[in-house]
Amino acid sequence: MSEKVLVHYEVHGKVAVLTLDDPPANTYTHEMMSQLDSGIIKARFDKGVEVIVITGAGEKFFCAGANIGMLNEADPDWKYCFCLHANETLNRLEHTPKLVIAALNGHTVGGGLEIAMAADMRIARKDSGKVGLPEVALGVLPGTGGTQRLVRLVGKPSAIQLMVEGSTFDFDRAHQLGLVNEVWEADSRDDFFAKVLEYANQFTTPNKATKAVGLIKRSVQTGAELPFELALALERELQAQLFASKDAKEGLAAYVEKRPADFKGN
Repeated sequence: MSEKVLVHYEVHGKVAVLTLDDPPANTYTHEMMSQLDSGIIKARFDKGVEVIVITGAGEKFFCAGANIGMLNEADPDWKYCFCLHANETLNRLEHTPKLVIAALNGHTVGGGLEIAMAADMRIARKDSGKVGLPEVALGVLPGTGGTQRLVRLVGKPSAIQLMVEGSTFDFDRAHQLGLVNEVWEADSRDDFFAKVLEYANQFTTPNKATKAVGLIKRSVQTGAELPFELALALERELQAQLFASKDAKEGLAAYVEKRPADFKGN
């Protein structure tokens, strides 16, 4: 019997799309997280992929978090391993030197928001759902990186308030808080997805120097967790790699020659 596909992997041009698909709410199980993990690794190694997009199937949900029925039946040791693997998966997403965009097409709550926060950018479809970390209502904390990533996005006072209240709110409020980068009007999920793909394509070659995009991501995601002097050292080392690249030579030459750069990703 074949394994149920819970995360679809598709490539559109130079963009890999990972779609969470477990109706009705795209809640994740260990099986879904394992497939997401495999998709991240596949996109990382695929030289033809330059940007990764994560989204949810259907019109109503990006992801409503972990499957509560699954957690209710599991013993504490299993749940610890489940959370550990989920942490490792989302860390792998952050460490992959390719830009990751979370396309929030519906409700993005609990572990769903934790997945989204591990992306580099979050773009939401206006009025399509709620966002928040309501785990306190279950007597637990957001345990897939939620407490740590939320505070890095919105600061300590707001992060603590949002989590202890367990409040959910619309994407416009999330944008005001700095949780999402953009909120876009769209007539349907398909319309929204098309806009996201068009946006993602601007970060692929020949439009952008993708090695520079990837190392900007690495400098921020890794450097922000280091003491300032070490972060500056990391920045210098990454810049040295870029100065030695063909795309940097092309970018500098194009600027001097007053023409559009034609980046190759090397």
